[in-house]
Amino acid sequence: MTVKCIGNWQCLSQETRYENPWIEVSHQTVITPGGGTGIYGVVHFKNRAVGVIPIDDAGNTWLVRQTRYPLEQATWEIPEGGAPLDEDMLEAAKRELEEEVGLCASKWQELLEIHTSNSVTDEYGKVFVATDLSTGRQQLEESEDIEVYKLPLQQAIEMVMDGRITDSLSIAGLLKLAVLQQHSS
Repeated sequence: MTVKCIGNWQCLSQETRYENPWIEVSHQTVITPGGGTGIYGVVHFKNRAVGVIPIDDAGNTWLVRQTRYPLEQATWEIPEGGAPLDEDMLEAAKRELEEEVGLCASKWQELLEIHTSNSVTDEYGKVFVATDLSTGRQQLEESEDIEVYKLPLQQAIEMVMDGRITDSLSIAGLLKLAVLQQHSS
């Protein structure tokens, strides 16, 4: 038997229990760092997460209010979506901004990299800041239930602070941007 070591963990066996075009769920038999035997479930994402914080010359941004089926509720988020593993993440961010919000940008800056829920998934993401905006064409996918809102960037940051924004990619991006703005002023 081949044992795969991950830090002080040992994976003795792995079996795919569920798979669809977006995720694969595996059941793994492991030896824990303390030497005990156990199991681990891992959700592997077949896309990477990309998020965009668009900012216009007046200091406004755009959020989307989107129904998230697993949560059974609508959430406030920065424009975001999936980047197939073979797609450049910046190109995916450009596509998502135009598809969800109907905006294009000529200036892009990578803001952060993130693991969205690293205790159960390998999902990896990036958030970008988009500026020098122009009008594009919104093209929602069949699975998207989105309302678009333009608001001052500071108000979006306040929505993180008062708990109205709970999406991890949005929180991380908006708070990092807020800290960077404080340091630059």
